[in-house]
Amino acid sequence: MGLTSQSTGIATLKEMFEIKIESYDDIVVALAGNPNTGKSTVFNSLTGLNQHTGNWPGKTVTNAQGRYKYKDKQYTLVDLPGTYSLLANSIEEQIARDFICFGNPHVTVVVTDATSLERNLNLVLQIMEITNRVVVCVNLLDEANRKNIRVDLNKLERILGVPVVGTIARSGKGLEELKNAIEKVAKDEIKTNPKKINYDGVLEKAIKEIQPLIDNLVGKKMNSRWVSLRIMDGDSKLLESMKDYISFDLSKNELLRKKLETLFTNLKKENIELEKLRDCIVASIVKTAENISEEVVIFENKNHNLLDHKIDRILTSRIFGIPIMIGLLGLVFWITIEGANLPSDILANGLFWIEGKLSNLFKLMKAPNWFHDILVLGIYRTLAWVVSVMLPPMAIFFPLFTLLEDLGYLPRVAFNLDYYFKKAGAHGKQALTMCMGFGCNAAGVISCRIIDSSRERLIAIITNNFVPCNGRFPILIALATIFIGSSTGALSSLTATLSVLIAILLGVIITLFVSKLLSKTILKGLPSSFTLELPPYRKPQVGKIIVRSIFDRTLFVLSRAVIVAAPAGLIIWVMANIIIGNASLLTHCAQFLNPFAQLLGMDGYILMAFILGLPANEIVIPILIMSYMSKGSMLDLDSLTEMKQLLVSNGWTWLTAICTMLFALNHWPCGTTLLTIRKETQSWKWAWVSFLVPTITGIVICFLVAQGARLFGLI
Repeated sequence: MGLTSQSTGIATLKEMFEIKIESYDDIVVALAGNPNTGKSTVFNSLTGLNQHTGNWPGKTVTNAQGRYKYKDKQYTLVDLPGTYSLLANSIEEQIARDFICFGNPHVTVVVTDATSLERNLNLVLQIMEITNRVVVCVNLLDEANRKNIRVDLNKLERILGVPVVGTIARSGKGLEELKNAIEKVAKDEIKTNPKKINYDGVLEKAIKEIQPLIDNLVGKKMNSRWVSLRIMDGDSKLLESMKDYISFDLSKNELLRKKLETLFTNLKKENIELEKLRDCIVASIVKTAENISEEVVIFENKNHNLLDHKIDRILTSRIFGIPIMIGLLGLVFWITIEGANLPSDILANGLFWIEGKLSNLFKLMKAPNWFHDILVLGIYRTLAWVVSVMLPPMAIFFPLFTLLEDLGYLPRVAFNLDYYFKKAGAHGKQALTMCMGFGCNAAGVISCRIIDSSRERLIAIITNNFVPCNGRFPILIALATIFIGSSTGALSSLTATLSVLIAILLGVIITLFVSKLLSKTILKGLPSSFTLELPPYRKPQVGKIIVRSIFDRTLFVLSRAVIVAAPAGLIIWVMANIIIGNASLLTHCAQFLNPFAQLLGMDGYILMAFILGLPANEIVIPILIMSYMSKGSMLDLDSLTEMKQLLVSNGWTWLTAICTMLFALNHWPCGTTLLTIRKETQSWKWAWVSFLVPTITGIVICFLVAQGARLFGLI
């Protein structure tokens, strides 16, 4: 069969799946596989920088596409969501199944893990039921060799009836052979003969009864045997997808409906209910995978996972799991806080040196003072603060976080917290999205895509702001050092660090409490189940970790913050320089807010600083200093001692500091995060809910603390 647009479904790929194909001569390759098989590494190694991401139409799941050239042919590689099966229990499974089934890619590459081949073969067998254009990539051969696991690739290829290529994607080994196999399958130079799964005798008989009718209805558009299985399985999502993508509604076919009624009646006579039928289908797939694995996989060391199990007994134990997790979290924050100080100072000095040069340039140009002040003291200075405060911590935190991810520790965090999130009516994976929020809440919101249930995904999105991002750490650290740490002498740094850690733990507790409240009110529903795989511990690739964390996370988040912060600088300058009577507009607004702020243990200037800091939390402290010093542009002080003197002279006490820290922990998301929530949920409604929930929580907590302290005479 030739590679025409009709035979390969190029038009469908472009229109229905929004795949960016530059030419009808492009060969489209789908990349499928279980999570933790190195699928993304294969994708990145093949495509390099020639890739882009978006969302699948109508979904919040990431759509990654890339291109590579091989023997003068262009290949478009589509990285499908990682999934364990195609039985459509999640959005990811539905996307992968629909793309393979209806997109008709020229080739589907299934990436498997050589150390867990038996489990991975379940997906391979399911995909081969849909299409015969399959190449199996057995990845992580180096990990298998390290554990003394041998895979007979030639025998596996003979059994499966499709090309099998062994790779070590990290080092690029085997990727040329993989490209060659893809080319030969795409051009029909290799005639594949996928292994057929033999189901239970009763099930095979049922398939034979219904398959001829399905064959007449769908023709060559789909594999009629596979469709017959899904119809008997009661896969309503498949029928919906067929209706959407190929304009064919099997549920409306009267002859098929009657045939199914007769078939189910006969199955019931043999005591086979629908659930038992599904179990039978899955059992046959699993059994086939087991048999194949027994033939091709040789375990030279039966205790190859013994070390991993020993480590997991400690890291996931009920006694040590949580304390170790908190300890590692504290270590990451300590390294981030200590490591960011020097580069942040250097970056700030450099950026403000540039500010001086810009001011000189404006003077040489004889520009009006107001024009200079708006652009330099307003917009540029705001951007300088955002970059100097955000970039160093993110450049340290994200690589450390990615390091834990690459080591295989983050799934253990989800395992340790799964019980607590289940109790809160939320999803266990919310622990991972919460951890990502420590670096940036916008990135945390994006990471909520890993949660299948839309209800539980919304809970994770709404509550992600309860953990402090790097933009709020300067507030927490500065106030903890000035008002809490300074009172303990030689132990000041340790006390300040413990104060910040307690604030973080409080954020986690509030996250669980609010998640429970949401699951019982506006987002009612039963917690969903999910498969949590504990991947083997792996040696991290430091170079790739740094590149991935800097480009995919740090610069992505920073660019969004800069876009939002630029107009904020203009607004702050205008409010500080418009004089009404004998006071600036900023002062008038602060005086208006003061009565309400006093109830919360703060003052009007503090509340005004948080309001003007909506674009980026990093600018809250500079705005506050500017307000107290009655200056017309954002300022900073040379030391925390000077800052303490300024705050105390403006009526600050330990209660003011505590309430300000609590409000910094619990208030509206920054502008970048709100825009991200709007994009991820496709709704301003949930963006507003995400704004109100933490804000109301912060107001209630600060009110109770402030009034409680005053009631008991503590202040």
